[in-house]
Amino acid sequence: MDRRHFLIGSAAAFSAASSVFGSPNDTVRVGVIGVGGHDWTSIGKGKQPAGRGKSHLDGFSRLPNVEVAAVCDVDQGHLDYGVGLIEKGTNKKPKAYADFRKLLEDKEIDAVSIATPNHWHTPMTIMACQAGKDVYVEKPCSHNIFEARQVVAAARKYEKMVQQGSQIRSSKAVQEAVQKMREGLIGDVYLSRGLCFKWRDTIGRTPVQPVPAGVDYDLWTGPAPKHDFSLNRFHYNWHWFWDYGNGDLGNQGIHEMDVARWGLGVKYPTKISAIGGHFMFDDDQETPNTLNCAFEFNEDGKHKMLEFEVRHWMSNGEATVAPPVRGAGAGPGGRTRPPAAAAAAGAPASDDSAAENGSIRRGGPNSDAIGNLFYGSKGYLAVDSYSSYKSWLGRDQAPGPQGHEGGDHFLNFIEAVRSRKRESLNAEIEEGAASTILVHLANISYRVGRTLHFDSKTFTVTGDAEANKMFTKIYRKPFAVPEKV
Repeated sequence: MDRRHFLIGSAAAFSAASSVFGSPNDTVRVGVIGVGGHDWTSIGKGKQPAGRGKSHLDGFSRLPNVEVAAVCDVDQGHLDYGVGLIEKGTNKKPKAYADFRKLLEDKEIDAVSIATPNHWHTPMTIMACQAGKDVYVEKPCSHNIFEARQVVAAARKYEKMVQQGSQIRSSKAVQEAVQKMREGLIGDVYLSRGLCFKWRDTIGRTPVQPVPAGVDYDLWTGPAPKHDFSLNRFHYNWHWFWDYGNGDLGNQGIHEMDVARWGLGVKYPTKISAIGGHFMFDDDQETPNTLNCAFEFNEDGKHKMLEFEVRHWMSNGEATVAPPVRGAGAGPGGRTRPPAAAAAAGAPASDDSAAENGSIRRGGPNSDAIGNLFYGSKGYLAVDSYSSYKSWLGRDQAPGPQGHEGGDHFLNFIEAVRSRKRESLNAEIEEGAASTILVHLANISYRVGRTLHFDSKTFTVTGDAEANKMFTKIYRKPFAVPEKV
């Protein structure tokens, strides 16, 4: 990928942006980058890859006047599966690309949907904007704080619709809950609490081995440092390595972090502290599996707090943020994930999307508790990850308003692509980036082992060169995120 591919000329970008759609009948043609999956060996054995990429294929292909016109993946097995899935569902075979840069050169593609490992989110989004494409990018939108600012800058410079995949932002019930808090339902909201209690078994240890046939591991690695191939550094388990992921705080947790910040009505904190560790297991994982985070905000003369907790094993629920229980045959928390010995042999990790299992019922032991709590001067309110909220008011905690209604985040993105109204995006990239920055600040606090004092005007941690150095990283050439987009 030379500079010509990375920095597309402004004239070409303007030309690409001058026409909203490159296809007839106002059909929005989408290219999905990253089919997703937990285990490369599952393809060809009658198993489906699980993950956000498959959700993107399903979500866009079922919308009217939207065509999944291209599928891209560095893993040939996943690519073949994604192409076959769309062809089976629509009777039309999409184009297949092993290299996303070739997809971006396709003038028939109007928008791209990115469901890759985190370390590729920002570079691909920037390049797509430069190529004249609108972008739906999975959470978190960036791998570090520098990238969070660059991805917003690219969206603004090229005037593209860019949506972060924070799906709960499109929930009608959660939108209603936030609006009621803005209207004073629970009084002055001073504290929000995000919960990410999710069963995560050990990933075990996997040895170095040859790169599987049909996998472009160099392109998969991209801007990250090059390591010898190991299954634990590949499909899904990349989440638990700093070179590619951001731990569960940046995996499942970013959803709840976004809601916690949104409901609290704040943007950037002044003080951040995080402690935790990797408990119980002796395995390859680098990121913490247990983490307690605290953020202080001082905006518009108001002092507010946000607390966030990641917990990886047995756990209680809080308020109505109760653990779901899956159907028979599932392991702890409904996971079909194998024990450590099987994981070490390369078996798939647990799914990132708990709500995608149709056999879920709520309440009970051995499961997850994911959601948010908000506390105010007149009561408190709980939001769960299933598009529901409940409230309790006054000293007697009398039941208040409640609601349950989902939404369609993919449709919201397509509607904005058509209307060209950035404000209609439910998770517009600037909002997504602000929540993602909280994830990065907490992880930095954990890694340096101390409290951070953040200055949003200079975008630095005051008096902490080590922390500021972690705002960015050394990029493997030629995949660097540019200083100027």
